[in-house]
Parts: sequence; C-alpha cells; structure tokens
Amino acid sequence: MEVANRYITIKNQIEGEPKESNFELRTLALDISVDPGSNDIIVKNLYVSIDPYQLNRMKSFSSSQKAIGFAAAITPGETVDAYGVAKVVASGNPEFEKDDLVVGLITWGEYSVLKEGSMFRKLDPLGFPLSYQVGILGFSGLTAYGGFFEVCKPKKGEKVFVSAASGSVGNLVGQYAKLFGCYVVGCAGTKEKVALLKEKLGFDDAFNYKEESDLKSTLKKYFPDGIDIYFDNVGAEMLEAAVSNMNTFGRVAVCGVISEYTDAGKRAAPDMLDVIYKRIKIQGFLAADQMNVYSDFLSTTTDHLRTGKLHAIEDISHGLESVPSAFIGLFRGHNTGKKIVKIADE
Repeated sequence: MEVANRYITIKNQIEGEPKESNFELRTLALDISVDPGSNDIIVKNLYVSIDPYQLNRMKSFSSSQKAIGFAAAITPGETVDAYGVAKVVASGNPEFEKDDLVVGLITWGEYSVLKEGSMFRKLDPLGFPLSYQVGILGFSGLTAYGGFFEVCKPKKGEKVFVSAASGSVGNLVGQYAKLFGCYVVGCAGTKEKVALLKEKLGFDDAFNYKEESDLKSTLKKYFPDGIDIYFDNVGAEMLEAAVSNMNTFGRVAVCGVISEYTDAGKRAAPDMLDVIYKRIKIQGFLAADQMNVYSDFLSTTTDHLRTGKLHAIEDISHGLESVPSAFIGLFRGHNTGKKIVKIADE
C-alpha cells in the first residue's frame, strides 16, 4: 500500500535567523509495507521535538556538524530527523508489531522508515501523556538532570542561576535545583514567563533580562553573595555577567548558546582572570554524555511527577504545517517550556 508522505525540509542552507521562506512542505510516495527479510519498521509520526540545535545543522558550516552524528549537516530537500514518538504501521523486525509505540529519531514528516541500527526503542508511556516522552521524560529532561547533577555537582544551599529559565531545559533545571535544596534565580524574556518561574515552578526569584541594561549589576543584585552554579542556555553577555559574579570554585554547565546561533558576531568573552583565580569550571556537555544516569533520571523524575513536585511545562503546536513556525519561534522567544509539534492523533 502506498501513501503520500508529506514532510518538511529546508530549501537552502540558513545563515542568521530562520524564516518561513527557508522551509517547504514536500510530498513523496511511500510504500507502507515491508519487504520479506527486511528489518525496516515503518511508523506514523505522532509527536516531534522542536530543538534549537537543529539550526546549526542547517547552516553551510558549523563546528558542531563534525562533532557528533546527530548534529550532522542537513542537505536541502532531505528529511530532517528529530526526536519523537511514533506508532508502528508495518514491521519486518520481530521485536516490533503493528500499533506498538516507539520513541527515538523519527522525522519532520507524517511517516518515517526506521532502519536497523537507528536510535529508537519500544515505548512504555508509564501512565503519562505521550508528549512527556519528547520533553520531560526525553532528552530535555535528561539534559537538565544530568547537566545539573553530573556536571554542576551541586551542594545543598548553593546559589544557582539559570538563563532561558522558562525554556525546555531551563525550567527543569530550576525545579530540580529547588527540590535538591538550592537557592535558584532564573531569567526569561517576558513578565508572564517571570511570573511562571516564581509562582508555579518555585524559583526563589526571577527577572526579565530584556528590561536590564547592565546584566553584571543585575546579577549582583540577585546574588549579593555570589553565584555557585550557572546553568547556561544563552552564552554571550549572559555568560560574561554570570562569570563576573561567580564565587570561588563556581561551576558553569554550558548547555546551549542560543543567542549566538543566529548572530555570528556574538561571542562570549568572560574575564579569564576570574576563571583562573576563582578556579571556575566551565564545561560544555551533551545529553548523550548523560546516559549513565538515565535510570536515576527516569525514576526520580517520574516519582516527582506523580507526587506533583515537578511540573511538565509544554508548548504544543498542531499539524505538520506548523513545524517551521514552531522552530522559528524558538529564536524569537515565543515558546514557554518544551516546544513540541503534534503531527497526528494517538
């Protein structure tokens, strides 16, 4: 049986901020039956993750493209692979049957063909909405948990600053830090997001960075006794300001530098004398580095979700056509929490 598989691709390599004109919706005939002897699995995509790092894959060049397989460059016209949840419609793999749910690398499309050796697994929803598997129980959650506990090595009572704190990772870092017993301040780009951090997510304080002209002075006001841990999702001036306010033996977990993705002229230049004499540790990391704590992450997070101590903040758009605008919105601060596109009903 053949279907018309619609998918989103890029028309051209993207430099600077992405625009609607950079994307197009294409249709390709797809046979949704599996040849005898094939291990292929054909799935109908249900939910797909929308992540800023994909922009670096769409550029003509980014140093990230050679660093790890999932960050490889995307060629215009080809399907864009992304983390998501799907349902099996045909399988040559004896471990998967029709209607099984899977989670892993699928595509910005209506159907995906999963080859042997691809990153996917059978999904047990654990009683939670399927969308949770793309965000809080997926790589966003693992990034937050592993980045905070493994990279930052927190101690109870330490003072933690989180940038882009209403985003998919930042909101979880702040929640984990509060549950652990830290003092937490976050920044975000609207008064509504600031209110969310303080009133729903339990941050000790938060501020709108767009209203601040001097970030170093702002952080001094919120951290009069200095910052012990900075969880960086932004880079550039925010990183510089955090480093200038850090305590001796402070730790910086560099998760993302979204302010630099769309502006090649923006680069962080922290005072290296501060880094040396305060013995500040600055470490970049990827979610793939944190698989050793996956079982701890999953059990801790599901326990906190069931007891209501942890909140899943999701921003869900509907329909394949909404993928470009959902992606573009990441770089304009439109999303609150994890950005997801629901491709089809469960």
